[in-house]
Amino acid sequence: MIVSLEQAVELIKSGRVAAIPTETVYGLAADAFQIHAVKETFRLKGRPADNPLIVHISRLEHIEELAQNIPDEARKLADIFWPGPLTLVLHKKNIVPDIVTGGLNTVAVRMPDHPLTRSLIDQTGPVTAPSANKSGSPSPTRASHILDDYENNVAVLDGGPCEIGLESTVLDLSGEAPAILRPGFVTATMIQEKSGISVLQDSQKVKKFPRSPGTRYTHYKPKATVEWFDVLPRQLNPDIYYLLHSKNYDEPAKNFHSYHGDFSGLAHDLYDHFRTADHLACSQIAIESLPENSSHPIIFALKDRIDKAIGS
Repeated sequence: MIVSLEQAVELIKSGRVAAIPTETVYGLAADAFQIHAVKETFRLKGRPADNPLIVHISRLEHIEELAQNIPDEARKLADIFWPGPLTLVLHKKNIVPDIVTGGLNTVAVRMPDHPLTRSLIDQTGPVTAPSANKSGSPSPTRASHILDDYENNVAVLDGGPCEIGLESTVLDLSGEAPAILRPGFVTATMIQEKSGISVLQDSQKVKKFPRSPGTRYTHYKPKATVEWFDVLPRQLNPDIYYLLHSKNYDEPAKNFHSYHGDFSGLAHDLYDHFRTADHLACSQIAIESLPENSSHPIIFALKDRIDKAIGS
């Protein structure tokens, strides 16, 4: 059911949950310090208990409540990229419940760039907000996606379609060197250029130290199988949902979408396409292979999400 900002605030303050909008995807929000409320998000999503959550804040002062031994890099990056799609992994304070961090000694924190949600957090305090989908399925980027998943069992604060459509970049600042654990719109190159901070993008570190949501379990999968393709067949299969990024094709069909080089548009719509393909009962989603040497900031994150949907 759709609720007002005031109703969503009241629900969260009373220890219940509500789906909230961000610029990345919708999150299933609970008061970060009410353990029973956080447990309810795990129950609703069917999420494994050792999968850490991101705590969403609305003011820089909230970091002091959640983290200790905060490095100078964190404050610098927050000044540059917040509010926005960058999550920072920091050493946590004991006040942060273990259920929030998956039993780890770190906490993931970000400030979302959506005025409704920042207004909500101003009134509730920090909230955990994993993506508001059933665990493993495509993240919701519209309020209607949540209503489809939960019917009237979850209150939804409707903030319109998400601006970016893919989850935030997660940057670990708790180790010897800053390292990206989950790619997103904010890239290592962006961080270097805007802050002067060098960042690793080390898949081995992710496997050894899984401090981030989106790195431990299967994510983002529709019911249809997902596959890459290089050459579009002459005859389209009505059971296959086609997604293209190149400028060479155009075909008016419900199961065919070409983005003519607009990678941001493809990223924005990706999860919506996954859900539409399932609604159309397509058996497969065929996605044109992405260019290897593109400077577009969303390419790496887009490939990461599609690879996870494929299962690779």
